[in-house]
Amino acid sequence: MILVTGATGTIGSEVVRRLAARGAKVRALTRDPEAARLPEGVRAVRGAYGDPASLAAALDGVTAAFLLRPPGPDEGHDAVTVAAARAAGVRRLVKLSAIATGDEGSGPSGQWHAEGERAVRESGAEWTVLRPSTFASNTSSWLPALRAGEPVPNLTGDGASGVIDPGDIAAVAVRALLDGRHAGRTYTLTGPEALSVPDQAAVVAAVLGRPVPTRGLSPDETIHFLRTAWGFDAAQAESTLAGLDYVRRGGNAVITADVPEVLGRPARTYRAWVEDHRGSFTAD
Repeated sequence: MILVTGATGTIGSEVVRRLAARGAKVRALTRDPEAARLPEGVRAVRGAYGDPASLAAALDGVTAAFLLRPPGPDEGHDAVTVAAARAAGVRRLVKLSAIATGDEGSGPSGQWHAEGERAVRESGAEWTVLRPSTFASNTSSWLPALRAGEPVPNLTGDGASGVIDPGDIAAVAVRALLDGRHAGRTYTLTGPEALSVPDQAAVVAAVLGRPVPTRGLSPDETIHFLRTAWGFDAAQAESTLAGLDYVRRGGNAVITADVPEVLGRPARTYRAWVEDHRGSFTAD
């Protein structure tokens, strides 16, 4: 039995779908099981980080768990879940972290997952840590601007990132959950090329067949965008600014071979992701 936390989000839902397609027994942790749309055979269970009893019940009989928590400053969520997993005898843990975790140059957001990574590594279970770069799906936040015919927001100037298809992150997570050969590894997951926001806008323009200009945002505008488009609270938005500057200064221009190593194929390109989601970019 595999427990997936954050099971209804971008990555978690894809991990659930891929595990179910492989015939794995999957339990999906969510705050609202009745509202969860899950593949046939997947059981939704109610759970919350502030309710240890709910975590203990969700982890009962589980052999492996995928740990995904909302972005933001660490409030002990991973430590609570790891403690519950240890008590339940879970043998394998896969933790979704983020690129540049622990790098002081990336600012406060670079510490969001540091304690969680430490808890997983010290859990006594087989562990794998996944540190993905910028999600291709982040550009879904451009949709209001695109539909209004306005320039899309640029939070990171000409700084490049190894933009990764979320499907590749989920695929690596599934391999790590099912195969003990990935135990003790920390994978930095990137796409095959480093792209800036203008580079990504050029890809979207090529797919849509029309110009997609970009517009740089001031710090205040960036905070407003993070709060309205990404749903960050004030603390999350403020602590993200230094991380965005880190990207702007080239700190995130990293490409690794970890996705091909795990999956045995090249990482998917940003263009492939945009083409797959062309309907979203053109819908009214």
